[in-house]
Amino acid sequence: MLADIHEKSVTLQTVIYTGTGEAPAGTQAYESIVENATPMADSYRHGEDLLGVFYTGGTTGFPKGVMLTHNNVCSSSSSVSGQGIVAEGGNFLHVAPMFHAADFCFMHANFMVGGTHTILPAFIPENVVACIQDEKISHILLVPTMVQMLLGSEAFEDYDLSSLQSIVYGASPMPMGTLKLALKKLPNVAFTQAYGMTELSPIATTNGPANHTLEGIENDRIKSAGRPNVLQEVKIVDDAFKEISVGEVGEICVRGPMVMKGYWGNPEATNEAIKDGWMQTGDGGYLDADGYLYIVDRVKDMIISGGENIYSAEVETVASQHPSIAQCAVIGIPSEQWGELVHLVVVLNTGCELTLEELTEYCRQFIAGYKCPRSLEVVTALPLSGAGKILKTELRKPYWAGHDKGVH
Repeated sequence: MLADIHEKSVTLQTVIYTGTGEAPAGTQAYESIVENATPMADSYRHGEDLLGVFYTGGTTGFPKGVMLTHNNVCSSSSSVSGQGIVAEGGNFLHVAPMFHAADFCFMHANFMVGGTHTILPAFIPENVVACIQDEKISHILLVPTMVQMLLGSEAFEDYDLSSLQSIVYGASPMPMGTLKLALKKLPNVAFTQAYGMTELSPIATTNGPANHTLEGIENDRIKSAGRPNVLQEVKIVDDAFKEISVGEVGEICVRGPMVMKGYWGNPEATNEAIKDGWMQTGDGGYLDADGYLYIVDRVKDMIISGGENIYSAEVETVASQHPSIAQCAVIGIPSEQWGELVHLVVVLNTGCELTLEELTEYCRQFIAGYKCPRSLEVVTALPLSGAGKILKTELRKPYWAGHDKGVH
């Protein structure tokens, strides 16, 4: 692709090749540059100095550059290692995108405990299970989409995965159907849900293996995002930023040394997001009496139909357990009568069919009628961000085109 890249760019001067083997013509080999470079003095960047700029997923708007300091990343990684999510002597498989703050955090946490790092260049289910067997992988970080693809791979049953001790998942809600299947197929693996966002370096809470059990399913703790990690505080606030009572749904706010320095070149957005040291996540949720956090939705993903609040994550959790559905996403689409309607976009399992009537009958067993999907769209694949999140903004576009705002 080099010739095409050079042709289309008016500024490109140098291409550095970081792959294996001989560097292609017109490129400089990274290893040669390092070998021939003159060492420079340690600049001793630390503490509140800027470590890097990480871009948000852009699932609800244009991506913003999140400025993370050395203290931010060190505190978040220390918190992760303190939860036992990585282990001394373990072998951590990096297959989630390494530009993503989550993998960056777990990389540092694994360094802290002296773990081994194994890296795959891309997520291909067949390659992942082969790598787990061949390299005796013990720990891995995945997003729910990856878990679903892994479990559905024809190669899953062909490899010895007995070395695998822990799967951490996050970035988006795990459909309950996928999670139950994962617990069944990997009974000896400890599952942990990590909740957070780039602006939190990125972990806020974790829900550990103790709640990923039959007991956790029965008492609904498996649906929780867990409790705050060490060094972190969580509270739920209303629209006036007033803390609300246990069980009430509001916006999740997080405080601690992992809260970002701010948005790159955007002080207005920084001041809007951080209030009195609290990062306003934009996520809707509630705390129970024992301090467990439950995520109900992205605030911007909430659907209001006929004056009733409908949280898409709740509908997705139910719909995902239908035997014909492989993946799904719920969005609100405009309705002149109701304001918004619940619309379900699905990827079906191979050879399966599904009608709206069948889906509605299934969903009514578990949720109120007004929460059930009113329309159904079957697609071959859901649009995903580089971090594996479902891009609901892309799913909404055809339905909200021509409207002044994205809610009714």
